[in-house]
Amino acid sequence: MARRRTTEADADGLPRYFVWVRGLEGPEPQKWMTMDFGIGDWKRPQVLAYLELPEGERHLPLSALARRYPPPRVDVL
Repeated sequence: MARRRTTEADADGLPRYFVWVRGLEGPEPQKWMTMDFGIGDWKRPQVLAYLELPEGERHLPLSALARRYPPPRVDVL
């Protein structure tokens, strides 16, 4: 499938946050929209760290963002 260029109008539809969440085998990177944080506290315990992405980085793949912003140190019990 051909990928079309992201326009300024489309930029609002791109994920705005790079988030590290608790995974089964350690921190996992994800991209979230504002609404992905949910209402109330049900998702917050899973979030280890988050960063609002600058407009120029919102199109980057998770692998590039994970290299640029490494996971936080997590103590394993």
